Amino acid sequence: MRTFVLATANPHKAVELRAVLEGLGVTVLARPRDVAEVDETSDTLEGNALLKARALVEATGVAALADDTGLFVDALEGRPGVRSARYAGEGASDADNVELLLSELVNVHLDERGARFVTVIAVAYPDGSSTVVRGELEGVIDHHPRGSHGFGYDPVFVPRGSGGRTLAQMDPEEKNTISHRSRAVRNLVAALSNS
Repeated sequence: MRTFVLATANPHKAVELRAVLEGLGVTVLARPRDVAEVDETSDTLEGNALLKARALVEATGVAALADDTGLFVDALEGRPGVRSARYAGEGASDADNVELLLSELVNVHLDERGARFVTVIAVAYPDGSSTVVRGELEGVIDHHPRGSHGFGYDPVFVPRGSGGRTLAQMDPEEKNTISHRSRAVRNLVAALSNS
């Protein structure tokens, strides 16, 4: 169908994106190791995804696919949002980010812990054109981390309709059928099919 170089330097995201994309007939090329990290200076997921995709096109001359994901928590007025990966500071670990999130929600009842994961995927082409899509997954933030799969906030995010399981309690195949990232990928494939 199409071939894209992945802009992500996050190995967890690369595995998830590759699994879903290749299952939908998209050929994925690995990010070249000599391409520098792209500073995510935009205040939107869309802006950051486009920054990364365009930087990879410039570096490789090949159409590039980039994503940016944020966790938006209602009780925190949308935080951590676009800063989800750096919520506890630059260089913070996933565990650091989860710990800060849970500390901010310590007195918030489960019924008031509504949240959504949002993934935006941008594809940039050598001719300067681009396509941007998004996928969302609604759920709640649990009181304690549970599960050993996934990464980031997966151990505390309970999707609607999951029977109370966090994303980290699902095996990768199950997570990939419902996740925000897989929804964005399916929306991308639909957009590419229509173009």
